[in-house]
Amino acid sequence: MPLLEVRSLAKAYPSADGTPLEVLRSVDLDVEQAEVVAVVGESGTGKSTLLHLLGALDRPDAGTVVFRGRDVHGRSERELARFRNESVGFVFQFHHLLPEFTALENVLMPALVAGRTAREARGRAAELLERLGLTGRSAHRPSQLSGGEQQRVAVARALMNEPALVLADEPTGNLDVRTGDALQAEILRLAREMGQAFVVVTHNPAFAARADRVFRLEAGVLRPDAPAYTATES
Repeated sequence: MPLLEVRSLAKAYPSADGTPLEVLRSVDLDVEQAEVVAVVGESGTGKSTLLHLLGALDRPDAGTVVFRGRDVHGRSERELARFRNESVGFVFQFHHLLPEFTALENVLMPALVAGRTAREARGRAAELLERLGLTGRSAHRPSQLSGGEQQRVAVARALMNEPALVLADEPTGNLDVRTGDALQAEILRLAREMGQAFVVVTHNPAFAARADRVFRLEAGVLRPDAPAYTATES
């Protein structure tokens, strides 16, 4: 059984003239444990919407998202909150770190939400920062970190509760080439070493080429392999 099974997922939003704007029409996807899946496509095709539906940040109009054999969107709001906190990690393009807290404290946040004490979680948070090359930056606030360091803190935070599934939306989109390449390699290494599945939305052709599988989102449908994806896209 795949870790994640998506069938006939559909989502539309109201437009200015009242006509529904169909973003996802019929999306099917299976994701295995420890697999890195890249999703590519033009801007505005619904890639971020897809991640929001997979991670229960939004609800589909039709179709199912099944995680470990259970329908995600058939759960109660309390169960959904627990699912988002414990089973899924989110990495957004713009970090969303809490500016008043240190890197270590930002990484701790998901564990605190899950009911663990800071003392209990501090060791794992420190270990994750070390894995991501940030040991010497744990006491720094986001304003004292570079863009690449902030994004690595965001990755550590996403991994804090050992989620089986990590959803990343353009995680290297605002980074320079060198820093972005390093983060790509780190995501691939974490998937292999920690057994977590990653679904990564990206415009980066090098990142897509290193994933286990690549899909293109086009006209509301997810198509496998994306053979036309080239370095000319941005």
